[in-house]
Amino acid sequence: MKKLFSVLLISIFFFNYSNAQAPKKPTSGEIYESIKKLNFLGSVLYLAAHPDDENTRLISYFANEVKARTAYLSITRGDGGQNLVGSELRELLGVIRTQELLAARRIDCGEQFFTRANDFGYSNHPDETLEIWNKDEVLTDVVAVIRKFKPDVIVNRFNANTPGSTHGHHTSSAMLSVEAFDLAADNTYKTYLENDEVWKPTRLFFNTSWWFYGSEENFNKADKTNLLSVEVGGYYQNLGLSNGEIAALSRSQHQSQGFGSTGSRGNQTEYLEFLKGDFPKNKNIFDGIDTTWNRVEGGNKIGKILQKVADEYNFKNPAASISDLVQAYSLIQNLKDEHWKTIKSKEIVDIISACSGLYLEAVSNESSSTNGSKNKLNIDIINRSDTKIVLNSIIVKSLNVSELKNMELKKNEPLSFNFDVEIPAEIKNTAPYWLTKKGSLGMYKVENTNFISLPETPREIVTNFLVEINGVEISISKEVIFKYNDPVKGEVYKPFEILPKVSATFTEKVFVFSNESAQKISLKVKSVKENLSGKLSLCYPDNWKVQPENIEFKLTQKGEEKTFTFDVYPPKNQSEGFISPIVEIDGEIYTNELVEIDYNHIPFQSIIMPSEAKVVRLNIEKKGQLIGYVQGAGDEIPTSLRQIGYTVVELKEDEITPEKLSNFDAVVLGIRAYNTNDKAKFYQKYLHNYAENGGTLIVQYNTNFRLKVDEVAPFPLKLSRERVTEEDAEVRILIPTHSLLNFPNKITQDDFKGWVQERGLYFPSEWDANFQAIISMNDKNEAESNGSLLIAKFGKGNFIYTGLSFFRELPAGVSGAYKLFANMLSVGKSPSEKIIKN
Repeated sequence: MKKLFSVLLISIFFFNYSNAQAPKKPTSGEIYESIKKLNFLGSVLYLAAHPDDENTRLISYFANEVKARTAYLSITRGDGGQNLVGSELRELLGVIRTQELLAARRIDCGEQFFTRANDFGYSNHPDETLEIWNKDEVLTDVVAVIRKFKPDVIVNRFNANTPGSTHGHHTSSAMLSVEAFDLAADNTYKTYLENDEVWKPTRLFFNTSWWFYGSEENFNKADKTNLLSVEVGGYYQNLGLSNGEIAALSRSQHQSQGFGSTGSRGNQTEYLEFLKGDFPKNKNIFDGIDTTWNRVEGGNKIGKILQKVADEYNFKNPAASISDLVQAYSLIQNLKDEHWKTIKSKEIVDIISACSGLYLEAVSNESSSTNGSKNKLNIDIINRSDTKIVLNSIIVKSLNVSELKNMELKKNEPLSFNFDVEIPAEIKNTAPYWLTKKGSLGMYKVENTNFISLPETPREIVTNFLVEINGVEISISKEVIFKYNDPVKGEVYKPFEILPKVSATFTEKVFVFSNESAQKISLKVKSVKENLSGKLSLCYPDNWKVQPENIEFKLTQKGEEKTFTFDVYPPKNQSEGFISPIVEIDGEIYTNELVEIDYNHIPFQSIIMPSEAKVVRLNIEKKGQLIGYVQGAGDEIPTSLRQIGYTVVELKEDEITPEKLSNFDAVVLGIRAYNTNDKAKFYQKYLHNYAENGGTLIVQYNTNFRLKVDEVAPFPLKLSRERVTEEDAEVRILIPTHSLLNFPNKITQDDFKGWVQERGLYFPSEWDANFQAIISMNDKNEAESNGSLLIAKFGKGNFIYTGLSFFRELPAGVSGAYKLFANMLSVGKSPSEKIIKN
């Protein structure tokens, strides 16, 4: 995976977000802010459809100014979006965007939830969305989050009353929230929760703005009787940041979507439109809700103690508060309200640890392990305060570790303990839980209902430190992690992963056979445990052949990887299917691959998925051989073109010169190249000159937001947000005789069958008369769109602009997409070719 440049590192409250596993090291000012939060018993749930839909200004305001427990429920994980930091799409992009949301929440101090809904791509209407999602299941998930989180207030990002006016996912998220608001309090409605206790939120809002009114003028004229205005531009002295600066840092974590934001300072107003529940008479979202400790039986005394802690807090000596904090902790353990008891116990334990400078860490000697493997566990402990702290015991229940210590932790004297452990067979893999079973287009399949709504798979290997402070025993939990020293980055933390002992990965995800000749298909087998030996074979379609039948292998070292090759013979006629590996070790069968994602702005990710590759027998012709490719946001099209025999040279921006370009039969710009390549405005003239002198230049989709060039084409062309989201939408051929549809491959409507996720996006809505529109399409009940594939004669050569989603179709092995792309690359290479005017 690509590495990103280091991002700005700051810490807010107890959160260090250079890496999710790094220990929290709060400052004195941050500890004080957390003490104030400890005294607030109220919750807000913000709800929308995707990662990056959330309003980080409001989330930060509720969490940091109001001190409310604040969470964002994203209906999906953003699997259907684009990726500006790498080539991962679909499920792998969903993993990245999940981690980006968690990084954002570590900054704005919110929490994060999800449903099982899969982002299947853009949808024009909520009717389509809710049908593909399985409305009943997603609604159950939303109700379950409300009952579990128990928000006093729910805030929707989108309007439930304007179906068809925006992304169907957006409207659907609001519709689900409105319905769930009532169902959460309905005793007859059941979810999958073990503790399915009903909960009645007090009120529901819609986070509106002038955008939803069409213009600021319309918004200023609108009746605001039902609107609350919230000033969110405050400044947090103890943090040295404004709310707008925190919000921008949070939003900037959505790097895969290109949402880097600049912080704002000064007054800023957000608007909340009242929808349901009790109207707040005092124009305060918590109006009428007791958010003090008096809210819970037995809380009055706790509140008084904690108010004293806040009033007498010593910024130079936070440890002076420990005695009162421990007293409050003891009282919290006697609360009958299990909800607030659980939440506030965790908060106050974190604060006690921070005030004492108590550092507890459990580190594995390796970053990953397997069931039955032996590992070493190193425990580091230090008390950096004058407070008397006794370490009673260290317990790692899942690893059968239980050590009584009864040792006083003397000030600033580090202690270390080492344990030899074995990973039990019952410990589950730590891969993303929603990817372990195959779901549907719109829903992930989750077998363990306890995991539903969680952002990540819970870690089973946790170390519990039982410490005694002022005669009170407190349990502090720490996940076991792995860390190492990097010569450039310094101390680097990674999750400690439990993985299958072996993985098998095809070197490519699609293999295209353009004739009857066999291809050598390579499979990488990687050990996650030492001394593995077994047998490797392939599962393949009936009309294909594979030799040899199986291959013996042996891997002696952990992490060792070997590549094995099979000869795969295609059938005579056109055919498609999937091949998958079968790895047999000691009678056990393994069929998964291990995918690793490593970017600097999120923690290292290990994903275990079913391993497979698509094989396509395709009768395809091509003209030309050498293709120049200029990457944009990142895609796998060069790999796909090599599959059908092209020689593809991926050009760096500094290599785009007239001399270099003259060597190519065609030059292709990757998706969003004019949005992402800063030097595009300098080398674009060379690209246009190349086409004008006889070359073929293909520009794939860009958006009109943050363009790096004045124009995307040599002739006037206006980009828009037009798209066709239905992957099976009818495609109408406008110029059947055009060479683009006939040479060297005949393109018919059959070639648009089997496309995935969508037809295309960000089509031009207007274009110069020099362009010819080749095909037409539209979603159901939408106006026709003719801008998906445009071609113009330019000097001696040709210029093509296309918004068709080749970046999805070619890696998915869609036959017709390969044929059409080969025709685009072959434009101008037929002796008799000519552009036929309409």
